[in-house]
Amino acid sequence: MIGTNIKKIRKNKGLSLTVLAEKANISKSYLSNLERNLNGNPSIQVVEKLAEVLQVKVTMLLSENCEPLIHEEEWIDFVKELKTLGLNRYNLDDYKIIFEFIRWKKSEEEKGE
Repeated sequence: MIGTNIKKIRKNKGLSLTVLAEKANISKSYLSNLERNLNGNPSIQVVEKLAEVLQVKVTMLLSENCEPLIHEEEWIDFVKELKTLGLNRYNLDDYKIIFEFIRWKKSEEEKGE
């Protein structure tokens, strides 16, 4: 459970195993084992470090249903970035196939991990 949550949040934030491990000051292999739920009993110090680096509360890592929240500022930044790329609500349908392809590709990559 905790490993699945760590992996989900890490990927959501675009962090690699290496980067998260370095920032949390733990070994990459230990983090990998945590994410694969091979070590389901990390110390509270490790959990606190990971939560701090991932910028989430410890309870989110321990939660049964972990859905990372996107803060309002992140949504605003996201919309601004889409606008600078020339995307708006009127031409969004034109880009849906690209988004669907990316989603499919990511799911295929996750199956391979």
